[in-house]
Amino acid sequence: MNKNIKIKNNERIDDLEYKDLKIIQRVDGFCFGIDAVLLSDFSKNIKKGSKVIDLGTGTAILPILLSAKTEAEKIVGVEVQKEIAEMAQRSVLLNNLESKVEIVNENIKSVTEKFSEGYFDVVVTNPPYKKLETGLTNENKIKYISRHEIEANLEDFISVSARILKNNGSLYMVHRPERLADIFFLLRKYKLEPKALKCVQSYIDKPPKLILIKAVKNAKPFLKIEKPIYVYNSKGEYTEEILEIYHKTKSFRKEEKC
Repeated sequence: MNKNIKIKNNERIDDLEYKDLKIIQRVDGFCFGIDAVLLSDFSKNIKKGSKVIDLGTGTAILPILLSAKTEAEKIVGVEVQKEIAEMAQRSVLLNNLESKVEIVNENIKSVTEKFSEGYFDVVVTNPPYKKLETGLTNENKIKYISRHEIEANLEDFISVSARILKNNGSLYMVHRPERLADIFFLLRKYKLEPKALKCVQSYIDKPPKLILIKAVKNAKPFLKIEKPIYVYNSKGEYTEEILEIYHKTKSFRKEEKC
């Protein structure tokens, strides 16, 4: 770990407890959540030597985790908010990942100006879930942009993914189940064929809170519905599957809140 990285007064270093990885996060709540961790596990079978891009990288949690979980050659994280992109870059340096991970401070709609069409083998994305004028509006600006389709909407994320992916390249996305119809419509519109769907449920008897989707560019139709992920057991403790994904022991019971 690079110990010569400046940490601001409103930041802290969190231990990811996986292969000695660390991440810088804000103490006021701009932190990664379980959705990013689940997406990193869902996409961990990326082929060796792949070029990967994370659209809307935030804290760079996905590039950092995927740098350890995969043998990708290059991982690019794109973040529109300058302050968050700069913090993500310091996390990259903190972990000595600068030879493998690149942070780009751009709107995802400008990605094709920096990278040619068909450049990437894999796109991963945890985009803003909420449409404009929905949800809470009293959040701070950083949180509001990260959660609402202000700088780019769902169609932007999917259309850009289609342009920068190679033929037969894969898109991995985490989103909300209420947007599933929109997601499938847009994927097919841009010739990204849905190939796998996995639901994430808080409890076995509760409806899904998240969905994980894999789509492949110009693939033939065939959708596999995978076994759902249950986050908590009947005692309100993390399930064995979640503990394994987090690389935690049974003593790890509740997700840390920022």
